[in-house]
Amino acid sequence: MNVHKDVLSAVLRETFGGTEFRSSQREIIERVLGGEHCLVIMPTGMGKSLCYQLPALVLDGLTVVVSPLISLMKDQVDKLLESGVDAAFVNSSLSKSEREARYRAVEEGRYKILYVSPERFRKTHFRKIIATRTVSLLAVDEAHCVSQWGQDFRPDYSRIAEYRELLGFPPTIALTATATKRVQDDIVATLGIPAAELKIFNEGICRPNLHLDVEEVIDEAEKFEIIFEEIGKTRGPKIVYFSLISGIERFSNFLDMKGQRHMIYHGKLAPEKRRYIQQKFLRSEDMLMLATNAFGMGVDKADIRLIVHAEIPDSVESYYQEIGRAGRDGKDSRCLLLYCQDDLAVQMSFLEWRNPDAGFIKKTYLLLKSLGDTVNSFTYEDLQEKLVFKNKGDHRLQTALNIFDRFAVTEGSLDTLNLRVTGELPEGLIADDHVAAKREVDRMRLVDMLQYAKTKKCRREYIHEYFGVPHAACGTCDNC
Repeated sequence: MNVHKDVLSAVLRETFGGTEFRSSQREIIERVLGGEHCLVIMPTGMGKSLCYQLPALVLDGLTVVVSPLISLMKDQVDKLLESGVDAAFVNSSLSKSEREARYRAVEEGRYKILYVSPERFRKTHFRKIIATRTVSLLAVDEAHCVSQWGQDFRPDYSRIAEYRELLGFPPTIALTATATKRVQDDIVATLGIPAAELKIFNEGICRPNLHLDVEEVIDEAEKFEIIFEEIGKTRGPKIVYFSLISGIERFSNFLDMKGQRHMIYHGKLAPEKRRYIQQKFLRSEDMLMLATNAFGMGVDKADIRLIVHAEIPDSVESYYQEIGRAGRDGKDSRCLLLYCQDDLAVQMSFLEWRNPDAGFIKKTYLLLKSLGDTVNSFTYEDLQEKLVFKNKGDHRLQTALNIFDRFAVTEGSLDTLNLRVTGELPEGLIADDHVAAKREVDRMRLVDMLQYAKTKKCRREYIHEYFGVPHAACGTCDNC
């Protein structure tokens, strides 16, 4: 489809409130409208979403967006609706009646953009409904999820080529903020598009307005004092990331004694509470948020001025993704990592929890199967005790439940009291060599993150080298 450049500029201005395209946005959009395929690697906050949302409005048919997170979908759809775009999402947060109403709307030809999770394609009803529409564009958001060597692997993402066939092989755009060369290769292979037909737009990861600093601390007391001092010096919204909920609680008590207002966010809060806290943060001008890494995806706030990591993250990917939430308005923002050698023990425990051995996975599966529907009368802690007895610090169960959900072994969740076993345990999940290889990959990620914390060279250069992109001039990290 040939579209005059003035038309694209008009849509940008009238619908999205933009005055000019950034970096390669126009070229990417024109390529998509020309029926060609793209892989877009673009820093968080630089306008990846526009690369498929704008073409969706110009194309005649429906644009289907595969997205991994409920909060991310809701955030995107809310903004599109505010801009007058007919958009919707279908995911597990909907009631049966809400879902069926949206299916009818799809059949009736409504919506220009429809967001779905990759797992939605498992549903026969959805596959029948989506087959009634002409899909002009498939967008694969957070495309790094296709790679089993990435941080956020989702098995259903590995079936993108199958989804493309179901949708009639539409032009396809895959998007991510971060991807090492290995992950890029996985994305290209998984899309099922010949490499010669897919253009990679690698916008790099340069965010020169982010000031990168690392401070080594002796203990938690020193850490808390440093964070408190930084909070006092910084005007605007702030996030302090902790690895453990217990760390949040101790720092929260410390701040209470200092009279410092703040909010906390973690995965054990009720869903309604999490939504309330997130919305309050988005509306705030000077809120301090203490959070685990459960907070952030789908939080598109332009004016975050300070992000502190109270402990070392598990990987450079996680770290870069989290600091990428700062300074999206292009103004100076500080990203401070506090490194304490004792914190490594926590990450080593996480590494073990994220990679349960084959025996534990099988044991968990057999337990769920034996309990049947009665499993929903148990709490997470009840099941945890059945598997690891008194060791409440062993969270391999959570990983096993996530794995079962991602591989369609189970449906539902303990939170919604509808967890049930629906499939067999894939042999690959209980193969010792697979478990060992995944554990080693995670271990090397942690080693790379540790080297970042201890490096004496330019920190921005280190991150660029890690992701295999050209190094941009720095001058704003503590080592420069």
